[in-house]
Amino acid sequence: MANSEYRTTPQQIETMPPGIPYIIGNEAAERFSYYGMGAVLYEFLTEHLRDASGAMAPMSPELAKAWQHYFYAAVYALPIFGAILSDWLFGKYKTIVWISLLYCLGHGVLALVDFPSVTGVEPKWLIAAGLVLLAMGAGGIKPCVSAHVGDQFGERNKDLINKVFGWFYFSINAGAVVSTLLCPWLLKHYGPGWAFGIPGIIMALATLVFWLGRFKYVHIPAGGSKFIEETFSSDGIRAVINLIPLYLFIFPFFMLFDQTHTAWVEQAKSMNGDFGLFTMLPAQLQAVNPFLILCFIPLFAYVLYPLMGRWFEPTPLRKIGIGLFLTALSFVIIALAEQRIVDGETPHMLWQIAAYVVITAGEVMVSVTALEFSYTQAPKKMKSFIMGVYLLVAIALGNILTARVNEYIEAQKKVGVAILEGANYYWFFAIVMLVAAVIYVVWSQFYRGRVYIQGEEGVA
Repeated sequence: MANSEYRTTPQQIETMPPGIPYIIGNEAAERFSYYGMGAVLYEFLTEHLRDASGAMAPMSPELAKAWQHYFYAAVYALPIFGAILSDWLFGKYKTIVWISLLYCLGHGVLALVDFPSVTGVEPKWLIAAGLVLLAMGAGGIKPCVSAHVGDQFGERNKDLINKVFGWFYFSINAGAVVSTLLCPWLLKHYGPGWAFGIPGIIMALATLVFWLGRFKYVHIPAGGSKFIEETFSSDGIRAVINLIPLYLFIFPFFMLFDQTHTAWVEQAKSMNGDFGLFTMLPAQLQAVNPFLILCFIPLFAYVLYPLMGRWFEPTPLRKIGIGLFLTALSFVIIALAEQRIVDGETPHMLWQIAAYVVITAGEVMVSVTALEFSYTQAPKKMKSFIMGVYLLVAIALGNILTARVNEYIEAQKKVGVAILEGANYYWFFAIVMLVAAVIYVVWSQFYRGRVYIQGEEGVA
């Protein structure tokens, strides 16, 4: 159906836009697929990877960390291209639907790693091909979905944007809780085919849910030449120049945060997972983060931020600053736990749960806030583009540097030199985060931006 039959401007209503439930439902299912796959990837690479003959051929922990962080880097580097396709040529809706098909294909390829005798392909290269397709799919739609949320709002209901971004993040983590508990269990009891295949089925469902809401959405048309004009206009250049330094301060957060899927899983293998009624698998411990997000988003929005308001205004920049310091503290806890392991003890997983409480509080204050803040600071025709810049500079760069650190450790190990071993590994990242947070506090005093909402002029 032609785009002319879709609504292209926000409705003048004070209530929630009608397309929001479809976007939230799609996001919950899509994040189930992404986090479910990510939850088992490190454990698969280090414990379940085989060669073409079926013999075990696992990667070293350092090499597996590098592979997974390069994958995350690709996922967050490619959104800039999805954003350009969306804002310049196709619009957000078409970009999301078409690129989601690559996403589904990537999951299908990963599910084949369990059948080398059938495919005749080295599982390592199937994993590489599947991760490339997933990076293109997840990366391509990532900036469009969050910007598509903001596009549904106009002048009369703009005050609901911050709450919806909170619920948007809530849906991400609702899907993640279920998948990070389920997929490690599937990997252990049924193998990689099921652990990678179920997320693929859920991704196909996510695409269907999004398509079903097509007549409910506001379809902001692609900007065409206006996208180029606005990107290189004084407002566009000002927005990018203002935001890139902010993103450079945020990237150390993602250097640390995304290691909950790799280094923290490796540490959890040496911990006591007995909780009485159940025993938690090392990879399942990742579910603590999205579960806490479900609790923390309403807690922060309705309790902690109003409480902070009694002493100071909790502006977006202040929230981010507090979150950066909390993230450094979480790695201090992990470093202390690692030292116990080095000393021959078997610390309980409660150590990591305590660290998850701290780093998740940091995530709410850094990541949720940065999503909302980036949208409001972006001129109207380049919302997706700014989201792409954020994902590239803040998240992709953080993961590239983490991968490079682990590659360097692996290279030094091969020549007999041991660096950043044991607790020193975590102390290194904690110090990097602390230094960045201190410098950020100084820089943030000088930030000046402009707010842009669909249907309104920019406000300084």
